[in-house]
Amino acid sequence: MSGMSTAKPTNTTKTAKTATTSTTKAPAAGPAVREGNPGGGISWWFSDAGEMALRNLKHLRRTPDLMMYALIQPVMFILLFRYVLGGAIDVPGGDYGQFLLPGIFVQMVLFGSVAGTAVGVADDMSKGIMDRFRSMPVSRSAVLAGRTFSELARTLVAVVVMIVVGLLVGFRFDGEPMPMAGAFLLLFAFGYAFSWLAALIGMAVSGPEAAQAGGTAWLFPFTFISSVFVPVSSMPGWLRPYAEHSPVTVVVDTLRAWLGGTDAGWAAWQSLAWTVGIATICAPLAVARYRNK
Repeated sequence: MSGMSTAKPTNTTKTAKTATTSTTKAPAAGPAVREGNPGGGISWWFSDAGEMALRNLKHLRRTPDLMMYALIQPVMFILLFRYVLGGAIDVPGGDYGQFLLPGIFVQMVLFGSVAGTAVGVADDMSKGIMDRFRSMPVSRSAVLAGRTFSELARTLVAVVVMIVVGLLVGFRFDGEPMPMAGAFLLLFAFGYAFSWLAALIGMAVSGPEAAQAGGTAWLFPFTFISSVFVPVSSMPGWLRPYAEHSPVTVVVDTLRAWLGGTDAGWAAWQSLAWTVGIATICAPLAVARYRNK
């Protein structure tokens, strides 16, 4: 009909196709978010653990008093025992400085690893940070491993300070390079094994104050009933069997031998067994408690 206008039909198919294409090609806003489960492979685990360690180290940088305490305490122990009590203690060879320093290394690494890890884990638990980590696609074991890795970094700084102070008070490294390197590797491994025990303690207590008390109170008899400060032969007969085979004693004796250029003998194998055994038992227990808490 001549009076009726005809409208051009709309191409709905083309419009829908264009909309679909534009929706598909739209870039995602913001940074990419990693998706996956916490068990996504070893590279993912190391990435998670590294991020957790970096987070803890940043927190340590914002609270320098924690680092200062970790550095001042070993210096005080070295000076007090070297110049105040050392003259009253008879040791094989007669040089108390050579006898003392390896023991101080082990004691301070234990105190730093246990106290730092236990308090840090308990503080994160009390603030709900651990609950936040559990809600994220982060490996459960990597969260705790990151804490223990960051304590290793603090331990490294403390050991460097102790070496400098030890040299100033007369300690000398008389061993060969390889045994001395093995001594420090054993020292760090021993402290790292106990940091897993500390993580277990940190999750078992009610808060950071309780972790500070419960995490360090047992360390005093644990380190003093050993060869750290005095020869085991000077102890009572009923106490000597424990002191001779204490994990602290065998590690200290191994460090004394390797740093002094002598053979560690059976103590080296005992040290390795204690270190591996403590880590093998405590690490799975700590991860299991974190998953189930």
